[in-house]
Parts: sequence; C-alpha cells; structure tokens
Amino acid sequence: MASDTFVFSQPSSFTVFVALIPRRMTYLIGWLVGLCLFQEDALAQSSQTAYSTNSQTIAVGKQLFQQNCSACHNFSQKGIGPNLATVTSDVPAQWIKDFIHNAPDAIDRGDIRANQLFDEYKQAMPSFEHLKNTDLDALLAYIYSQQRKAIGVTDERLGPPQKNPIAAGILPAGLRVDLTEVMTAPATAQKIPLARINKMEGMPGSNNRLFLQDIRGTLYEMVGNSLRVFMSMPGERPNFINTPGLGTGLGSYAFHPDFQQNGLFYTTHTEKANTAPADFAYADSLRVSLQWVLTEWKQTNPAAPTFSGSGRELLRINMVAPMHGVQEITFNPTAKPGSPDYGNLYIGVGDGGSTENKAYFLCKDPNRVWGKVLRIDPAGKNSENGRYGIPANNPYANATDPGTLREVFCRGFRNPNRITWTPDGTMIISDIGQAQMEELNVGVAGADYGWPEREGTFVMNHQGQMDRVYARPTNDSGYTYPVVQYDHDEGNAISAGFVYTGSAAPLLRGKYIFGDVVNGRVYCVDASTLRAGQQATPQELTLRIAGKPTTFQQLTNHPKTDLRFGVGPNGDFYLYTKTDGKIYKITGCTAE
Repeated sequence: MASDTFVFSQPSSFTVFVALIPRRMTYLIGWLVGLCLFQEDALAQSSQTAYSTNSQTIAVGKQLFQQNCSACHNFSQKGIGPNLATVTSDVPAQWIKDFIHNAPDAIDRGDIRANQLFDEYKQAMPSFEHLKNTDLDALLAYIYSQQRKAIGVTDERLGPPQKNPIAAGILPAGLRVDLTEVMTAPATAQKIPLARINKMEGMPGSNNRLFLQDIRGTLYEMVGNSLRVFMSMPGERPNFINTPGLGTGLGSYAFHPDFQQNGLFYTTHTEKANTAPADFAYADSLRVSLQWVLTEWKQTNPAAPTFSGSGRELLRINMVAPMHGVQEITFNPTAKPGSPDYGNLYIGVGDGGSTENKAYFLCKDPNRVWGKVLRIDPAGKNSENGRYGIPANNPYANATDPGTLREVFCRGFRNPNRITWTPDGTMIISDIGQAQMEELNVGVAGADYGWPEREGTFVMNHQGQMDRVYARPTNDSGYTYPVVQYDHDEGNAISAGFVYTGSAAPLLRGKYIFGDVVNGRVYCVDASTLRAGQQATPQELTLRIAGKPTTFQQLTNHPKTDLRFGVGPNGDFYLYTKTDGKIYKITGCTAE
C-alpha cells in the first residue's frame, strides 16, 4: 500500500440520520446530501475504499471544496447542507464521484437513491462534468481528511437535544384568501428559479409607482400588468456578480423618503473577492468569498421612468461564504420629517456563513459588522470612512471605546432577511434559521437576539452540532427572544411579510401576513400581539384561485416555491414566487 493512502472497510449496515435542510442553495447540495443516505446493497458492492492522504492532493481538494461546497457544507454541523463528518465512511467513493459528475442523469435514469433525495430535498444539483477524475479524488481526499477530525463532537453538557422543539403545529386561521394572478416576471434563467424576484417596494411620495427587483441584477417598475426596467446593475457596476446564488446579486434597494426632491436611492450588490479594499474585513487567515457593496444613487430626474445619474459607494463588507449577506436595506416608513429616525438607513447584515465555517467569533463579537442590523445616516460624514454618518440616537453612538462599532442598532442574527414596520411603528425583523427554528423579532435598539448561541428560544452549540437545539437554562438572561417562531415541521425558511391594510379583504385587516420560502404555506398573526417579551401564535391561511382551493406548491408545480410578499399602492397585497415568476394579488377573503 502506498504511504499516502488510507484503506478502511465499509460497514455492512449503518444508521441514517438526516434532518430536512434549508433549501436556499444552488451548488453541491444533491450529492452531499446523498452521501448520508446510501442503501445497504450499494455499500455491499464496495467493501474497501481508498482516499489519498498526500498533503498536496488534499490542498487541491481544499481549494475545490472552498470553490464549490463550503457555502453549504462543513464538517462540524449541519448548515445549508448536511454535516459531512462521516460521509466518506458511509458512502462508496465511486457512487459519490458518479453522482457529482451528473446528478440529473442519475435522477432521470431512475436511480432509487437519487430520486429519494430529490423527493426529500425538493431540488437537484446541476451536473459537474467539467470536474476531472483527479479533481474528484482530491475533493474526496480533503473531505476525508476533515471528517476524521470532526467525528466525536458532542454536546452532553447541554442536556438532551430537543427532538421536536415545538410540538404543536400551526393551526388553520379559518380564513380563505382569494388570489388573482396579475403577471409573470421576465425569466432571467432557463432553469428554476426562473425569475429571482425578491423585494417589492413603493416609491415614497408617489401614489402609484411600485418597484420589484430580480436578484440577478434588474430593478423593475411595475406598470399596469407588466414590468419595465428601471435600472440594470450590471450596466452600472461592471464588477457585479450574481453567482453562486444563495442571495448573491442585487440584494436589496430602498428609496430615500425625500426621493421626489433629492432623487436618492440605495442598493446592495455583490462583487468578487478583493475587488476593492473593504471597510469591514477580518484576518487574512480567513477566506474572502465575495464582497457586499452599499451604494447611494442620485437620479438626475426623479420623475424619469428609467435611471440616469451617478452613484457613490458608502461601504464594502468582506464575507467568508456567499450566503447570509446584505439582503436588506430600508428606511422606517413610519418616521415623520423632523423625527430622530427620519432619513436613517437600516442595513441587515447576515453572518456571512461565518458560524458554519468555524469563524463564529465574527458574528458573536458586538464590535464586528456580521450578524447585525446597522443604522446609518447616509447624509452624514462621521463614520470611520467618512462616507456616511452615525445617527446620534444609535445605542452605541456615544461610546468612548474607539473599537466600538457605533453603526450597530441591534445584533445576534444569522440572516436578518427582512425589516419592516407595522402601522403603529413596531419594527419587525425576520431571521432565517439554521436547521431547527424560523423567527420574527421585534426590533429593539441595543438588543441581542442570541445568534450564534441561540436559535429561536433554544440553546445552540455553535462549536458543536448545530443541527441540534437544547432547552434554555433556568437562569437564562441577556437575550431578546422572538415574538413568533416555528420549527422545521412547518417550514424551512421564513418569508417575512407585512400588515394587511388594504380594502379588498377586510377580514385580513390588522393581520401580519407572512409565510415559508420553501413550502409556500401562508401564515398570519394579529399585529397587535407582536410585542417584545411575549410569544404570538401564528395561524395558517388557505388559498383559492377562481374559487378553487390551491397551494403554492400546486401553483408552481414544484416542491420549492420561493415565496415572497409585497405591498403596493392603497395597501394592495402581493404574493409571488421565484420558482416560476408569477405574481398574485389578494382580491378577497371569506371565513371558512
């Protein structure tokens, strides 16, 4: 046997444990999930498997892993994809390599396990036929080298993990919501998701201008029953990228409340690593996957149908991994001119995958930008880079320690994906969870919502097995907990919404309507119950089109719906799906 090769015997049987994972990924999810589910008959066909332990081969594999896999997978816990701690022990190498090479073909050929994976995880990975056999050998060598270090991580000190964190399911609200299809967004890809339509927002000071962005780089204005291009990010910023998915691209946008007068609006977008020096960076020992950029744009003529003007960069952030970026910026729509919050820009910064990539300290540190909601004054100049200001009423604005991150409004989030306000001025922050909990939080200045030590109202071991949660200790204190949460029996990624204020469905008035990105279920809760320090109980709405019951999985004909919510003029309430790009409007509601 060569000195750089390790040979082990495959077991004759094994136990499979794979919890349903989050769904927001486009890379090697299929085969990496598959590694945990191989059947006994397949194992029996390969009694021995060899993996190189040559340091140069492992180094090549590490680079391939970082390029293709690390956004979704690691070796200490389940993240977007499953924990890889034992995959090379559980699955024969040849099947792994074949599946990486062309997973869709395996599904089409009727491979039982491949189809089980597709049925369970609701998506298939693309083929990777460009990878050579030597690449695959190196990739598996690296995975094997890491898994030997990861096996044996335990959390006994925290007590038994919660097998079903929230035993009670979400009950029906007893309301039937009528939807009417309005339009279909232009397809920006040939494969699902066809249109990555994400955030819908009206222009302040205008009664009828409504906008919608496709994360792949286009900001549309909704005109009648069609979408007109208002701005193309690739045309404005040549370094713009929208790969590898996972929220990368044109992340968010926000019009200044005085846009009609000053023509100012703001965007976030992604660029390649090291495109320019970052305002928020970390040690060179950590990989930079990409950069998020916040830009202020000045429209020459605010009434013009398309963008023409200039932009200036406000800040730039390095990210360890592509996911959990800067996917939300917004102004407080309830703030009035002259009030302390008027014109302040809120910025939701995710942890950038730092926790899943063993750099949890980036989001745990209160003086680092990751895992925070920031608040800045775009018109100010007293930031460290001099391009924006720190609002005087920020909770840490007057800190004397020069290391204090004075931009922070609140912290402790994995992915603060949406920030909205109820009509009475209550700030609502959604946080897309890891492997167990999804949550809505009331925004409180200076509050800590717990990540990476808490997920929902449960304890999580960020240095151990992150696909588990534990009961809180009796002396638990210091964290602010969600006002609404649900576990992954009910869905896998929260899609935040709005309080219904329209006239088409009076029975929905005063209800905060939201749902789940993946399965497309639609939930509601009385907005009056969204108060810090108390738990509100969500209920499920049933849907109808032309009087017939339906679901978004049925409408999209796909298990992953990519559901989003928006509000237009006069309180019109929209629901739309990235999977097929179709946009619906609530046109009625009746009691069941």
